[in-house]
Amino acid sequence: MREDELREIRDAVRKLCEGFPGDYWRALDREGRYPSEFVAALTEAGFLSALIPEEYGGSGLPLSAAAAILQEIHRSGGNGAACHAQMYVMGTVLRHGSQAQKERYLPAIASGELRLQAFAVTEPGSGTDTTSLRTTARRDGERYIVNGQKIWTSRAEHSDLMILLARTTARDEVAKRTDGLSVFILDMREALDSGMTIRPIHTMMNHATTEIFFDNVPVPADNLIGEEGKGFRYVLSGMNAERILIAAECIGDAQWFIETATTYARERQVFGRPIGQNQGIQFPIAQAYAHMRGAELMVREAIRLYEAGQNCGAEANMAKLLAADASWEAANACLQTHGGFGFAEEYDVERKFRETRLYQVAPISTNLILAHLAEHVLGLPRSY
Repeated sequence: MREDELREIRDAVRKLCEGFPGDYWRALDREGRYPSEFVAALTEAGFLSALIPEEYGGSGLPLSAAAAILQEIHRSGGNGAACHAQMYVMGTVLRHGSQAQKERYLPAIASGELRLQAFAVTEPGSGTDTTSLRTTARRDGERYIVNGQKIWTSRAEHSDLMILLARTTARDEVAKRTDGLSVFILDMREALDSGMTIRPIHTMMNHATTEIFFDNVPVPADNLIGEEGKGFRYVLSGMNAERILIAAECIGDAQWFIETATTYARERQVFGRPIGQNQGIQFPIAQAYAHMRGAELMVREAIRLYEAGQNCGAEANMAKLLAADASWEAANACLQTHGGFGFAEEYDVERKFRETRLYQVAPISTNLILAHLAEHVLGLPRSY
């Protein structure tokens, strides 16, 4: 998209976010509540359906627009993690679902009638070793029977639909460890009455994450996405978009920290002078700014390749790595600039500090990104 078009999107998102200031997010944080009002406002404005094609009721915008939306939410002090999955999880249905599945689900997701925000992949025993997952889906006539457990499935309590990855062929019966995994659309409203249990996990940030147990949960065979046994490839195809969008959020976080630190450093007087006059304050903020801008360029390059239909695996991973590092560096500089006041919730620094720390670990840890680059870009031996 042209820069002036992206600027219009950012301006509109910023205006919407003005209705959800820091005290709104602080109240949610204290009470452990989900930002339902914020998500409803984003849905009504059409921002969450940005990537859904117009023929299915969405805006049909490119990834650059979605990245601008999420970046601006974070730059405005909010947290797009409450709903960002609706943008990239939907892509599994769009790219690999049948025409009937697209027509059934995408218009309802675009209108907000249905929420598709839960993505059930990770398990307690496998972590990021996805091919070792143990949740099974056994074919039984015109349905599959699901048994197993998922963890870190965020927004499960606030989603109507889930994208579920399960093993349909035992690992010792497939030629490649990536075979035998299948993807399903699970209607969680039905599953909650048929053997599925959701348990919240309380974490250091208000992320609405859960663990989920499946006890003989039936799933209609029509809810299988694509071919049975090819699900690992379907999940991987959405990873680049996910990492680019998370990277955009990190850039927004870094901008918020830098702008907040800069404003405070100008205004805070100690020893009869603004603390921003001291190089010990200036330099960490300036360094964080330089690193943020460098990471921002990699995010833009990843988006350019993605929108051109080119291979952007390395760039998407580097964008997420560099942006997560930049946001964490900016967070530390901002907290240090505020001193003791940075730990007071009313300044929002400690909340954003906790939120942005997540991206060193999820949706993929920085160490795994480095391992990917070492093997697939630099040609070094596989380390795991």
